[in-house]
Amino acid sequence: MKLGALPYPSRRMPAVARRGMIATSQPLAALAGLMTLEAGGTAVDAAVAAAATLTVVEPTSNGIGGDAFALVWDGARLHGLNGSGRAPAALTPAQLSDAGHTAVPSHGWLPVTVPGAPRAWHDLHARFGRLDFERVISPAIAAAEDGYAVSPIVAQYWGYAFRRYSQMLADLPLLQHWFNTFTYRDQAPTAGGLWRSRRMARTLRRIAQSGADDFYTGELAERIVAFAQATGGFLSAADLAQHTSTWVEPISTNYRGYDVWEIPPNGQGLAALIALNILEGFDLRQVPRDSLQAYHLQIEAMKLAFADAHRYIADPEHTHVPTQALLSKRYAAERRALIGDSAQSVGHGELPKGGTVYLCVADGDGMMVSYIQSNYMGFGSGVVVPDTGIALQNRGAGFSLDPAHPNVLAPGKRPFHTIIPAFLTRDGEPVGPFGVMGGAMQPQGHVQMVLNTIDWDLNPQASLDAPRWQFVAGMNVLLEYGVPQHIIEGLDALGHNVDVRAEGGTFGRGQIIWRMENGSLVAGSDPRADGLAIGF
Repeated sequence: MKLGALPYPSRRMPAVARRGMIATSQPLAALAGLMTLEAGGTAVDAAVAAAATLTVVEPTSNGIGGDAFALVWDGARLHGLNGSGRAPAALTPAQLSDAGHTAVPSHGWLPVTVPGAPRAWHDLHARFGRLDFERVISPAIAAAEDGYAVSPIVAQYWGYAFRRYSQMLADLPLLQHWFNTFTYRDQAPTAGGLWRSRRMARTLRRIAQSGADDFYTGELAERIVAFAQATGGFLSAADLAQHTSTWVEPISTNYRGYDVWEIPPNGQGLAALIALNILEGFDLRQVPRDSLQAYHLQIEAMKLAFADAHRYIADPEHTHVPTQALLSKRYAAERRALIGDSAQSVGHGELPKGGTVYLCVADGDGMMVSYIQSNYMGFGSGVVVPDTGIALQNRGAGFSLDPAHPNVLAPGKRPFHTIIPAFLTRDGEPVGPFGVMGGAMQPQGHVQMVLNTIDWDLNPQASLDAPRWQFVAGMNVLLEYGVPQHIIEGLDALGHNVDVRAEGGTFGRGQIIWRMENGSLVAGSDPRADGLAIGF
């Protein structure tokens, strides 16, 4: 039985509920969140329960050793949490240059930054949670300890990682610890196969019992540091102990009467807002969604937004990021004037790629959460701390080594970050959380979800179902299978270098929850993932 084969068209209806709703890329994580809501937990309790469970049931895109960001509507206002980690104090650009690197490598110890997700779970819960923290983490522990059946798309990406790491193992023996942890009898699990990790269960239990402190100052921290010292890593006890999440003021722009909210830099949410500002000057409501003009304008606006994002976004604790200037309507008009009737290159390099999980939750008391978590490139750096189930992220690959660039690597600095949660409000009232995971696809997905909803009146599920585009670099554009042929040919005639892809994962995987005027909740879950939107 081919669990991943869908030879015939399928459709999902939007999920509708009243008292609570959750949408994630994994049904087991959605159920963990739903059970938490039904037990009286807040939307944040449910989000943390689902996030911890996702490290177990979708380790191909996130893990305990990754980072997290969140936007929380508390019933009256929006709060932002930056749960990303910083570069080790012992790692400098000179060390990489001396070793002959012109960029931060994607695997091994060099790209490893301090994991922020466990601390983010606790900090969100401490401020907005209602249930006991151990109870919130318990579904994740149970999934790891008792095991679960692996879903088709997760199995597919697990297989990709297995093949890639097998090719790299001879040059990077450190990867053997990944094989020891994430394979069974030297094989990756297949769709429908059973998987469990008692090592991960023990780690999650220590995090739950200590309020995440054990990860940063306890036995888990000692194991991480000892392994780093034994194998050429840079993380120290001080790096872990000094890590903190940061509560931040979300940034926004108004698009046709709706406020679109993002986390400020070091995340790339600014790129989505810049693109929306540019596009607001075109009356896309009068242009069919599936038209050449609609695609061309979106792609050209995104090019300009990425050029700005990759020039200016960095850790604001280390450099000034001109966020407000970049979000001014006047600046958007200047950038808009550069868009013509043909494709143009704006001269920045290849955009980052990554693997991520996104989820959103709403509860019956008015709280809503937009949450995202990632190890970056699939399992991350490939570095796995023995006997813990902790796969360490490779976020350091997001740094520049150009000393003149604001995002240059520096000790204790946060890198340019791809993962971004988003939120929509109107006239000070919540509309809802949304997000699209997947490297540089994320701000592009945000733009497409906003336009689908506001300009073309699609419901959350239809918005996620619609075929997508993705700008890559230069004149290169990816179009998803299902984009009409006249658009493919038309973009090619305008000078875009078009590549049509059938692989849906290339175009990200999203979740959306909207609150209707009567208070009902409507949600969608991306068909490009194994996920589920469910409520009660």
